[in-house]
Amino acid sequence: MIDLKQNVQYVKSVGPAKVPLLNSLNIYTIEDLLTYFPRDYEDRSKTKNIADLVNGEEVTIQATVVSEVTINRIRKNMTIIKATVEDNTGRCTITWFNQTYIKQHIKRGETYKFFGKAVNEFNHFEMRNPVFDKVDTSKNTGKIMPIYPTTYKLSQTAIRQAVENALNMVNGKLSETLPDYLLNEYNLLDLQNSLNQIHFPIDMEQRIQARKRLIFEELLTMQLALLELKGNSEKNKGITFDKNAKMSDVINSLQFKLTKAQLRVLEEIDTDMESEKPMNRLLQGDVGSGKTVISIIAAYKAVKSGYQAAIMAPTAILATQHMEEFGKILAPLGIKCELLLGATTAKNKKDILERLQNGEIDVLIGTHALITENVTFKNLGLVVTDEQHRFGVKQRTAIAAKGNNPDTLVMTATPIPRTLALILYGDLDISIIDELPPNRKKIETYAVTKSMEERINNFIKKNIDEGRQIYVVCPLVEGKEEEDETTKDLKAVKEWTKIYKEQIFPEYKVECVYGKMKPKEKDEIMQKFKDGEIDILVSTTVIEVGVNVPNANIMVVENADRFGLAQLHQLRGRVGRGEYQSYCILKYEGKGKNTRERMKIMCQTNDGFVISEKDLELRGSGDFFGTAQHGLPELKIANLFEDIQELKVIQELAQKIISDDPLLEQEKNYRLKKLVENKFTNRIEI
Repeated sequence: MIDLKQNVQYVKSVGPAKVPLLNSLNIYTIEDLLTYFPRDYEDRSKTKNIADLVNGEEVTIQATVVSEVTINRIRKNMTIIKATVEDNTGRCTITWFNQTYIKQHIKRGETYKFFGKAVNEFNHFEMRNPVFDKVDTSKNTGKIMPIYPTTYKLSQTAIRQAVENALNMVNGKLSETLPDYLLNEYNLLDLQNSLNQIHFPIDMEQRIQARKRLIFEELLTMQLALLELKGNSEKNKGITFDKNAKMSDVINSLQFKLTKAQLRVLEEIDTDMESEKPMNRLLQGDVGSGKTVISIIAAYKAVKSGYQAAIMAPTAILATQHMEEFGKILAPLGIKCELLLGATTAKNKKDILERLQNGEIDVLIGTHALITENVTFKNLGLVVTDEQHRFGVKQRTAIAAKGNNPDTLVMTATPIPRTLALILYGDLDISIIDELPPNRKKIETYAVTKSMEERINNFIKKNIDEGRQIYVVCPLVEGKEEEDETTKDLKAVKEWTKIYKEQIFPEYKVECVYGKMKPKEKDEIMQKFKDGEIDILVSTTVIEVGVNVPNANIMVVENADRFGLAQLHQLRGRVGRGEYQSYCILKYEGKGKNTRERMKIMCQTNDGFVISEKDLELRGSGDFFGTAQHGLPELKIANLFEDIQELKVIQELAQKIISDDPLLEQEKNYRLKKLVENKFTNRIEI
């Protein structure tokens, strides 16, 4: 057997220069390389006659060179190499740019296979920059070629070569990872075959079979791990909160009416808190649906039952905002809330920690600072984490470990279609707030191109003059995050700030905020914006989670076509939080059908669940759910939208396996146990 955890440097053809490039693609070991799956394929196996070529298609032709190879130097950095080829149906010009070595490899009178894009100009076909082979070899043609996600410094050829060499290294030495009974029952390929056929398929049917097997393994492993995690938490006896600590006491004291959805969710939480099973609940609710008040009422019940509550938010400004809201509702009811941040002074921190330990603080609100070792509760009963996708399972576990099996409520405004939420958060029960409070105005959304710029700027000016504030969000900072074709043309946050400050709105106060800023500096600017001292805040997506600024009523998103729909929806939710009609303006440049479709969806609906379904469909899953943040290994091959049917089947299978063998101790499940351990060790606590 072979050690798959060996460093990728031991694979033939991977020299010292390639190791850091592979590392940048998260390829560190032989296993990482073998599971670095193609994103697409080029079928170079079938040849076509020149007479049958179609403009724009990528295709293989087999043809004989009938002219000398010519080299023309057009200018200093541009050389064009040309040759004419023919088959028995017609002629075609072959053109290469800046590849003078070609002249040594192409000979008049010889026959070759060429693969490239056919272009029809003036009724004559040309093929540009093709790869080629002599007719009796098949290094670059005559087969299905994998296309990998890559970095601009690492060619497809280099990745293919490394993968091929890794497959040769492990040939005949791989241990099967799935039990024989599952391979037989579901008619799955063995592991070795699956890896060979997913990278270098003999034909497309073999690729489909390989993918089916690898998806099956990936999703089954994840499901088993989550069910085991859930089973472990359910085995523990939790806190039974006092039936006499009534949530209705707080509900009746509120200045506003809760929606039916909020009341339904509170009933689910109340039932959980009064049972002896520890609550592990995910609360999903669109931006502005009123999740915070749910957590305030749950904290009230915990405190009135004699326990403390911990509320963890991803940013200092969001934690501060929670502190204001909790204090407003709970202080009149005699409940003491306190705020603990990384920036809290040493003197204050010492005082807070002492009062927390002796039970003088009922509700502690803070950031990651709550996880630190010296934070000790007298009697922690409820843990709430806000914006769950910003915290991994380990952080959730770390804060929960400060109590004796406290109840846990995790909240997110990232709308996840219910089926997928059940699968991804298999260790949690799920509550959904599926309606907005009645006083929330619909945010008017417009998708615009450059031609509308002047009108938009006049509209912004009118709103600022009426006393409103504006968010402007753009994709990159300093233009150096990526240097590939898709991003080099994007203006950076600092450039946009300069444009807004000096060219478009010199009369207004414009500031910028971005991820790499020092937290203290970022919080100061956000606070100034909240206090109305800044008119226009230019930002990266750091404002996607967080601050409530009722006076900000316009969200402008530059290069909106570069964002996912779910992210655009999150950004839009930063406005519409006050009494003023709010607007979201999506500026885009792309002319593609997909771009227009996405912009249209944003303008048509404010429903986050509809948007997330569509986002999945148009964009694929990738790390859509922040699975890496969640603590789960990233899905390498499964697509949670395309593979939803398989996913449902696998979830049922996982439940059947766990109910029959909760600890995977039976001999037939030995391989499954190893799979779960290998993939989830050091990721989630099982």
